Amino acid sequence: MNISRGPGQAPKYQRLAADLRRRIAAGEWQGGAALPVEADLETQYGVARNTVRLAVDVLVNEGLLIRVQGKGTFLKDHSVLDHHAYRSPSEPQPRDILAAPSEVYTEEARAAGRMLTADFEMLIVRARTDIADRLGLRPGEAVVLRRVLRFMDSEPWSIEESHFPAGLAAGTPLMDPDPVDGGDEKVLAGIGRTEIGAVDHVTARMPGPEESQWFQAGPGVPLMVQTRATYDVRGPVRVIETRYSADRSRLRYGLGDLAARDARPVRASAQR
Repeated sequence: MNISRGPGQAPKYQRLAADLRRRIAAGEWQGGAALPVEADLETQYGVARNTVRLAVDVLVNEGLLIRVQGKGTFLKDHSVLDHHAYRSPSEPQPRDILAAPSEVYTEEARAAGRMLTADFEMLIVRARTDIADRLGLRPGEAVVLRRVLRFMDSEPWSIEESHFPAGLAAGTPLMDPDPVDGGDEKVLAGIGRTEIGAVDHVTARMPGPEESQWFQAGPGVPLMVQTRATYDVRGPVRVIETRYSADRSRLRYGLGDLAARDARPVRASAQR
């Protein structure tokens, strides 16, 4: 296998990283398996030891590989989990398309054979400009922030922060320092603020220092940020911002009628 550089091509180590990435994606090595040692990769690709090291550095930074002192380089052993950010009405669902996130996460973890755990905290903070805009508040107004840190098999998985106008949350269990039985949705329904619709914005950005430390991902792994503003008949109710490490999560949206999605295609000869 040869990756000699031609006119206008990327440096050798980048092309080597791209080919190793392709082989990983193709399943040549499974999660947790050891990558061939540097000497073997030198021989396979006909490149210098430093080129191999630089290429591996790229994949370590992307969170695909991990170096273990004295043992070698391994594929990072964590699976990617699909999260149903929105379920089509024709898909199986716990109650409705705005079902309590805790219910959805619990179902998904169970289906994947993963163990879901979570830490919770409640804070009163000043609303960021973007949060205030979605809630129809002035920037800096007080909001109640209910934060859930979720773990899959003890691995950091998501940070979910629900922002409520302080006036809406005052005097309700949303001010409690512990999770509410039945979820925040039950509290909202009890005060006549049942959510009937939502608008999502999904973006990507690099994590800050505290986020990097919490997610324990490679330095080159971005976050997916899903920001959901929910509404009832009277207007905005809350903003839910959920952050995921992009190397271990996928957001799934179902659109339209999916009843026939698992049907086998009809062969042309069978249609005659």
